[in-house]
Amino acid sequence: MQQRIADEFDRRILRELQADARLPNNELAERIGLSPSPCLRRVRRLEETGVIRGYTALVDPAAFGWTMVALATIRLGRQNEDEIVMFEDAVRGWDEVLECHLVTGSRDYILKVAAGDLRQYESFIKQKIARLKCVASIETSFVMNTIKERR
Repeated sequence: MQQRIADEFDRRILRELQADARLPNNELAERIGLSPSPCLRRVRRLEETGVIRGYTALVDPAAFGWTMVALATIRLGRQNEDEIVMFEDAVRGWDEVLECHLVTGSRDYILKVAAGDLRQYESFIKQKIARLKCVASIETSFVMNTIKERR
């Protein structure tokens, strides 16, 4: 059961948890201006209704030796179910792919890909993406600087 955010308290809870998901309930309650019990009830409701989908650790890609990020746009040969399933199943198994989005327009997918350097990215393209028979074309843009990133 998906629910919308109820009010400004919910928004404050979400902002604080996005900044630090390990925040203890007592501190969270203090920061948003509620007592601990109503704060905890709100957090649980946000979790149960799917507004909060989960918690994760954000890991620095450089810890894996990934110092560059590329945005690859992919066009499939045909947009039939077999090719879509083939592509999406392959992408789910590639650690280098940080995000994959099905998009509208002249391209079918946008991938956010991490690599150590240009040689590693080239290897990823040649050894993984280009070997998929369903891929008709690949275009890449390299991220020079991230201005804003939000989770």
